[in-house]
Amino acid sequence: MTEAALDTSQNRELYVRHARLDGRSVALLRAVVEGGRCVVEATVWPVGSDSAPLSQGPYTFPSAVEATRFVTHAVEAFSALGCEVGAS
Repeated sequence: MTEAALDTSQNRELYVRHARLDGRSVALLRAVVEGGRCVVEATVWPVGSDSAPLSQGPYTFPSAVEATRFVTHAVEAFSALGCEVGAS
């Protein structure tokens, strides 16, 4: 994605990744373009708890490239821990 494509005043969702372990939600990562930057919002479900999910971040990046690199590393970590990760 080019920097020109990121130069917009409207927020636009790029993608969502949902990590699950044994059918239970573990984390949800959502990347959104906000003007000239990209924000990754994270929701995490604590393991072994029936408590409400926790919001983490937001994590702000200067471009979608850096945000995607962050999400890719997170997805790889979830996969290494045995989670199924899919697009939502």
